[in-house]
Amino acid sequence: MNESAQTINVVSIMGNDYSIKAPAGQERVLAEAVRMLKASLADTKRSYPSLIGDKLLVLAALNLCSQQIALQQAHQQTLDRYQEQVSATVEAISQAIDSA
Repeated sequence: MNESAQTINVVSIMGNDYSIKAPAGQERVLAEAVRMLKASLADTKRSYPSLIGDKLLVLAALNLCSQQIALQQAHQQTLDRYQEQVSATVEAISQAIDSA
């Protein structure tokens, strides 16, 4: 990818600044990811007030990963259900054509 097409964004997480390259047009996605991580950090901190530093960050990241896995599984179940419906519809159409 052309480096000039990327912008460097500085984000602050847990008091540390990080310079992150984002492809052109993806700055909003990066900002949303940072917002989501900060929200997860805040939720995790409320649940585990004694956690600090890396332990807090790792637990928040694991919570986000768990949510992502659950969403992927739900998405796959939905796709499977739609595929079954499409297959049943195709089968019904095929039978209607064959009996016509």
